Amino acid sequence: MENVEPLFSIPIGNMHFDIALSIVIQWVIILMLVLLSLYLTRNLKIIPGKRQNVAEIYVETIHNLVKENMGEQYKGFVPFIGTLVIYLLIMNLTGLVGIEPPTKDYSVTLAMALITFVVIQGYAIKKIGLLHYFIGFGKPVVAMVPMNILERIMLPVSLSLRLFGNITAGAVIMGLVYNGLGKLNWFAQIGAPVFLHFYFDIFDGAIQMVIFTMLTMINIKIISEH
Repeated sequence: MENVEPLFSIPIGNMHFDIALSIVIQWVIILMLVLLSLYLTRNLKIIPGKRQNVAEIYVETIHNLVKENMGEQYKGFVPFIGTLVIYLLIMNLTGLVGIEPPTKDYSVTLAMALITFVVIQGYAIKKIGLLHYFIGFGKPVVAMVPMNILERIMLPVSLSLRLFGNITAGAVIMGLVYNGLGKLNWFAQIGAPVFLHFYFDIFDGAIQMVIFTMLTMINIKIISEH
């Protein structure tokens, strides 16, 4: 993994918090999503207009996704899953506008995986109770305790590495393609990489978002029902 150079540092007391480009890009994405949400949900009406229709279609799509993969009783996760879907997708697609995806930074993918891990474990404890949660580590037999603990720990590791590895591989390949075409002439960089952008940015970016989201939903359901 490459070292990420910070853009600037924020001093707080005796400590300095480095702010990398990936964090700034995330702030911009978050701001864009907040503004878009406010725009689409402004002046909600019983008979929706075009803006409201867009918001309702997205919410309905996520609701159906949660219902089909987790069950109606998990509809409370619609806001979380909906946010996860759009946020990850936009981060993965920033390569289309010449900006390196934030998910190429392992600290970003690890943070996303840890958030998912906390949500999964927290919901499981809330649903079945702390005692039952720890008893579940001994199922189906007590001898499985070490393996079950390792399985839980490996969840955020596997989620983060899968997302990071695939997005980084695509970004590296695109960089090599542009460098190679640049040695021919600048015109070659305009049209030739279009197909590769479609695959590595759009297709692969969307697939990685789907995998991350589906694994999140599956683990929420399985662990809370163990």
